[in-house]
Amino acid sequence: MNKIITISREFGSGGREIGKRLADELGFAYYDQEIIKEICKETGMHEGYVEGVAEKAISLISTQFGHTFYNQQQIDVLVSQQKIIQELASKGNCVVVGHGCAERNPFSIFVYADMEAKIKRCRAKGPEEEKLTEKELVRKIKDVDKNRKKIHEMIAPTRWGEKENYDLCVNTTNVEIKKVIPGLAMYAMEYFGNE
Repeated sequence: MNKIITISREFGSGGREIGKRLADELGFAYYDQEIIKEICKETGMHEGYVEGVAEKAISLISTQFGHTFYNQQQIDVLVSQQKIIQELASKGNCVVVGHGCAERNPFSIFVYADMEAKIKRCRAKGPEEEKLTEKELVRKIKDVDKNRKKIHEMIAPTRWGEKENYDLCVNTTNVEIKKVIPGLAMYAMEYFGNE
């Protein structure tokens, strides 16, 4: 059976870097933005829209008669996402960042950091033209995390960010990520029983 590692992460915590480095260390396939591109191929939707759905909570559409409906296009994106993740996971060992894997039993990691560390990382990794004030950046971090939580809880039976729902929680606040990857790789292989 293929080994699957999923990485859920707070915005600015370095989860994407952990996923990429961990995949390289283990020789696993790495999937992140590739999933967005595959959803676009399958649904015919624009990449910007699909990426927005993957990061934002599903919109509710209210009618004048008091009924509320989910936006069907957004639901289609999430359904397609799950199908594509299952297909990719069936091809071989992989690390999937930012997208849950609801029907398999992955080694699940949650990556988090304190706000100061997330702000620092966002400033270092963010685009040059993004000149947000600290208050605006904190609001952005909180909004993204709030939306990630909602999306996760729509597709998974667990609560996002709660330690009981992950196999390993990694605090990157005072950590140089590349230095902890060998230890994370050993931990993951121990979890899988060195199959």
